[in-house]
Amino acid sequence: MKKKGFIGLGVMGFPMAGHLSSNGLDTCVFNRTPEKAEQWSAKFQGEVCETPAEIASMSDIIFLCVGRDEDVREVLTGEGGVLLQIKPGTIVVDHTTTSALLAKEMNDIMLKKQCFYLDAPVSGGQAGAEAGQLSVMVGGDKNSYESIKEVLGVFSKFTKYMGKSGSGQLTKMVNQICIGGLIQALAEGINFSEKAGLNTADVMEVITKGAAQSWQMENRWETMLADDYDHGFAVDWMRKDLDIVSAEASKIGADIEITNLVNMFYKDIQDLGGNHWDTSSLLKRIQDK
Repeated sequence: MKKKGFIGLGVMGFPMAGHLSSNGLDTCVFNRTPEKAEQWSAKFQGEVCETPAEIASMSDIIFLCVGRDEDVREVLTGEGGVLLQIKPGTIVVDHTTTSALLAKEMNDIMLKKQCFYLDAPVSGGQAGAEAGQLSVMVGGDKNSYESIKEVLGVFSKFTKYMGKSGSGQLTKMVNQICIGGLIQALAEGINFSEKAGLNTADVMEVITKGAAQSWQMENRWETMLADDYDHGFAVDWMRKDLDIVSAEASKIGADIEITNLVNMFYKDIQDLGGNHWDTSSLLKRIQDK
């Protein structure tokens, strides 16, 4: 049986690859920082590869979870990249949040190799990855999606085919638009509660049971009150995602006024030195005024 390859063992990829191994799938991994791959192999069963090409030589499905568009290009088409040894029929599943343009570019390249590329960004954060409870939105060849749907299920609670190549990334953009506004509203609500002299823990307890409830509220209000932001999804990554959204919105003529405003608020957080703070740190910006 062919292996399942995983490239990129960051806060998301590390546990996602772990779920493949823990569910009995023969797994091989690559990370550009070799120490991280060794840490993974000490915790899970699987082979550590020295290059993405080596991953491609032994895998029928290759999962990616790296950082940016250029990182995807590097591991797929760069020196020692997947393209050097990929076999016809291989399915590349890219969980990286990238531009839709990158997805279409990689899809075209893979088709020329008689392979398939699925853009399959995820939502659920580090906690969702660790618990195997991610939501996966997929663009690309539908038959390829159907053939790997069961494998995706080892680290997800829900997967859905969204349409042609790039559709997964466009769906993730909607996700990030909605999250940005939610976090800013939550930050404003907590700050208002504090200024009004309310017991904010009690406020959160009651409003999480009503229409204001959200994942962000349920999972972040306590750490926000504790001024704890050394966890979760980093501001630098959120800014990268929102920059992608902004570029796409300009291209298609979509009004994202609030999203662009929130993106600038995250720049304020970066200016405070919070590049690696969780996205919920928008509260810090309000409190520091």
